[in-house]
Amino acid sequence: MTARSEGAATGAAAPGAIVAAADGATAGDWRDAVRAAASALVAAGAAGEGYPEACVRVVEENGPYIVLTKGLALVHARPEEGGLAVGVGVTRLAAPVQFGHPDNDPVDLLLAFCTPDPDAHVGTLSGLARALSGGLADRLRAASGEDDLARILKEALPNA
Repeated sequence: MTARSEGAATGAAAPGAIVAAADGATAGDWRDAVRAAASALVAAGAAGEGYPEACVRVVEENGPYIVLTKGLALVHARPEEGGLAVGVGVTRLAAPVQFGHPDNDPVDLLLAFCTPDPDAHVGTLSGLARALSGGLADRLRAASGEDDLARILKEALPNA
């Protein structure tokens, strides 16, 4: 896994956000995939130890709404469930997994994020939405490895 804490440009909403990347992660099911994506944020110091299980509970309680588009899930939990800093991560799976989404399964790419407060949560979510609408998922799928995944994610989120 690659993790970087980098300052953002002047005027950025979240300077010093942590960017994490994992490539070729193995997952037996969607729970394993969510844990892998959220654990990258824990390993990078952006989330507390309980954050991966909080992210699993989000899907257990609300269904696979986090599967936003074909093959892509947005892993997250509420800030009070373990967000220590603003962190964004990408996990590319070695083999896709089913989440039970009627249209967008299977998932091979997971974006995870955590924030320490609700305002940062909304800002980070907004930045990810803009990046995704600009083709971020395709660029991440074409990445050559972890370092490239981290670079692409950081470039797509200049305010992170």
